[in-house]
Order: sequence, then structure tokens, then C-alpha cells
Amino acid sequence: MDGNQGPEVVPAGHGDGGLGRARSFAAAAGLGAAAGPSTAEAAAADVAVRLAAIRPVGFGCPAADSAGIIDRIRELEDWKSAASAEQARLAVAFDLLQRREQARLGVPAEKLGGGVGAQIALARRESPARGGRLLGLAKALVTEMPHTLAALQTGQLNEWRATLLVRETACLSAADRAAVDADLAADAGTFAGAGDRSLVAAARAAAYRRDPRSVTQRAAHAATERRVSLRPAPDAMTCLTALLPVPAGVAVYKALSGHADTLHAAGDPRGRGQLMADALVERTTGTPGGITGVEIQLVITDRTLFQAGPEPARLPGYGTVPAAWARTLINGTKGAHSGEGVRPPGPGGAATSADGNGDGQSGPRRPGGTAGASDDPAFRLWLRRLYTHPGTGELIAMDSRARLFPPGHRRFIQTRDDTCRTPYCDAPIRHLDHIIPWHTGGPTTTDNAAGLCEACNHTKENPGWKARPSPEAAPGSASSIGARHTIELTTPTGHTYRSTAPPLPGTPLQPSATDQPGARSRRQLRHQAKTLRRGKPREAAAA
Repeated sequence: MDGNQGPEVVPAGHGDGGLGRARSFAAAAGLGAAAGPSTAEAAAADVAVRLAAIRPVGFGCPAADSAGIIDRIRELEDWKSAASAEQARLAVAFDLLQRREQARLGVPAEKLGGGVGAQIALARRESPARGGRLLGLAKALVTEMPHTLAALQTGQLNEWRATLLVRETACLSAADRAAVDADLAADAGTFAGAGDRSLVAAARAAAYRRDPRSVTQRAAHAATERRVSLRPAPDAMTCLTALLPVPAGVAVYKALSGHADTLHAAGDPRGRGQLMADALVERTTGTPGGITGVEIQLVITDRTLFQAGPEPARLPGYGTVPAAWARTLINGTKGAHSGEGVRPPGPGGAATSADGNGDGQSGPRRPGGTAGASDDPAFRLWLRRLYTHPGTGELIAMDSRARLFPPGHRRFIQTRDDTCRTPYCDAPIRHLDHIIPWHTGGPTTTDNAAGLCEACNHTKENPGWKARPSPEAAPGSASSIGARHTIELTTPTGHTYRSTAPPLPGTPLQPSATDQPGARSRRQLRHQAKTLRRGKPREAAAA
């Protein structure tokens, strides 16, 4: 996951792993961190205080003119670039210290560095995959591309543009990469007015001049990384992306555009882009609408489905979708209706999982209505009722003595967690894991279960990582009222992060004040106080 497996790497000219540069940077910035054994955290805290002390423009600020505003924006941008450079140095220093600690604990040499990128990601509030890329960027800048690092430090490059230079030289050896870095250093000033494409072109040309064979081999290897990906887009849309070799990509686009031109010339009222998109769906799925019996697992409340309620629904693999859109998906364009044999759930929070023509696994299903014509077998609706706690929105738990989670538990956990439960990671769930390991006595229950992506599941097996269900959210505890399933994740450095299951569709009912612990005693005290206040005037009158 982290892209940092392998032997320990010590930055050239940085025997202290970059900590010396951290102190010198702090001193140059006037943070008072060069003298004494001060830490990078103290320097970072001082930076945060200084930034917080910057007065906003206007309201009496002397830089309230337009030129002053632009100067302030540029100043803050330079601060961001300098902070990114310092984060890179500290990331390399942290990687070095973690590798030494892991080696001391007996971790095999080929596994040294495991989990380092994930810790950096948590500290930077990024996904673990992003943390691994940031660590790789930091190593390249600190150990092989000092000129690019200096440009980042001085604000000539931001972190993204430095990433582009590192990416385009990734196929080179360390020596060739350093040479390209030196070649581009003379032109670093001209990059201020260049776009990303110009920057990438300059880096590619310099890399090709140094080692044309490696660049050619990289292009040939890229064809093995062809793939198709899907990511959410606004307004209940998605971006379906295909990474293809140039001939294949051009051929696909030409075929779709030619088909669209033909239909448009024949009088089809749809736009060219719409025609190409519809042709892609039809040619891929074999069905004009794209519904081919694939299980969709739309999670929707009973109120939204049966009573046209406004609560949004959730589509696994995409996210939140509008209520009306969800009903249209289930019922076609006929409006909401319930199918034969389906009874609306009774009082109490309830979520309904509406599936397409699925695989027949896990639990009974009740046939519902159809989309479009009543005799159309292309799309059949099945409803699975999932009841939630009326005060917390938590799904009702199940129990098992098995080592592996049964199918019903698996579907339950996937519906509850939606995506990987590692903080800031939104990758699809690939593994259903025991939070407290089964071999140490962890039970096979939904409370002790978490949906994780493959990389995060492997990361938490590294030495020093610990996970447990949050005691505050334990079932039956007083503090569990209003709380959903929560996990506490502790890293080898002792930092603790929390992950709470996303809310299910529908706003959970807020717990009544009478249900809170101590509410009865507070009412009794208020009643006694009122009684005393009322009694005092009577006693005074009697006297």
C-alpha cells in the first residue's frame, strides 16, 4: 500500500534523516526552533500560531487595497509550498526512524517500511493510498531531486507541480534522475509562467535525453496497466474512465463518435455526447438502459419508498442519491408503488435494501414491482428489510460462533460500513475483518467487525498497530445513545484515530431527553426547586 517496501534509505547528506534541515528551516523562518532540542511539532505549532495571527483583509487592516490582497494570497501560497517541502523532509525522517524501529523488532528486511505511508496519511488527513504516494514523493525529492525540493521550498513550484516532475522521472535510475533534476534547475524560474503540460513536456524531454531506453520500456509497460475505473460525480452521475493504449482508445472513441454522427444525421434529437454515452452503455451491457440483472443494493428508508419521503437514499459504490431519483430507479417512470407481498415496516427506524435481479444469496427476499412494463423480466425488484435502532440509527446486531462471517453478517457489515472504515479511506470494501483478532479471542460479531480495503487490512497487521471497538459506543453503554458503530485505531507512535460508520439513509430519531441517563433525577430536582420557591412566599405570609 505504501510503495515503500525494501531496505532502509538514508537521504544523501542527511545523516540525521532530515531533522537537521527541519531545525534549520525553522530557524530561517524565524520560528526559534534552531536552538536547543526543540521538535518539529513545536515549530509546526509556532507556524500555526503565526498564521492564525494574520489579520484578515478589511475591517481596518492596512492592506485592504486590491494589490495588498494579491500580495497576501501570494505570501500564503509561498508558505504552503514551504510547508510542503518541510513535510517531505519530515516524512523521510519518519520513514527512517520507523524502519530502524521495525528492524529492532525483528521485521524481515523485505517488509521494512510497512504502514509508514498509512501513518503519514492519517496525520495529513489523507487516504492511505495517497499517503503512500506522498511518501514516495518525499523520498524522491529529498534523496534524488534536491533542486526540485529547493524550488518547492522557495515557492517556485507547488506540491502538485513537484509531483509531476517526480512522476515523469520515475523510470530513471537515481543517478539519471539527479542529472535531470540538475538540467531542469536552470529553467526552474521559467516554470512560473508555464502550464502543467509544458512542465511535463520539459521533464519528459530531459528524461528521454538521459535514458531513452528506460523511457521506451516504460511506455511499453504502461499497456499492462490498462484498466477501467468508476468514481462518483455530482448530481447522481458517475465518471467511467478507461485507461487504454493509444490505438485502442482512439478506435473506441472513433467508433462511438461515428455511430453518434450516423444517428444524428438520421434525425435523432439527442446530442452528440448523449448518443455516444448511450451507445457505450448499450454496447457494453447489451441493454439500452444498462439494467442487465446486476444486483444494485439501493439502501432506502421505508418512508422514502412507500410515502414519498424526502430522505436521500444510498447507492453502494456511489454514495448518496436524491429520494426522487431512487424511486424512479426502482419503479421506472411510473412513480412509487409497492409490490405484491411487500408490507411497509412498522414504527421505528427502518431501512430497505432494494436489489435488482441478484444472485440469490443471504436471506429471504420478497418479490416486488417491476420497472417499466409489468411483464418485463429485465428488471425485478426484491426488498430486504433492515431495521435500525430508533435512537441511534445503528443496525440491529447479530452473533455467530464461526471463524468467518456468515453470508448474512457479511451483507449486514457491508451495508453498515459502505466503504473502508480506515479514516479518510473511501476505497471499496474487499475484506471483512475482526477488529479484535479472532486468534486473540475476538468474537465473530457485527460489533467486532469492520469492512476494510485489502491494503488497509494488511497495514493494520504491522507491528504496533492496534484496533478496538470504541468503548463509548459499546452496545448498552450510557454514552452509546446517539452514537453509531465506532472504531479506535492506534498507530505505532501512539496516535489514536476514530472511525464512525456512515449514517444510513433517513435522519435517525433524536433520543428524547427523558431517555438520557440522569434525566429523571434532573426533573425531580427541578420539581423540588419549584416547590421550595412556591413555599417561601407562603411561609413569609404566615409569619
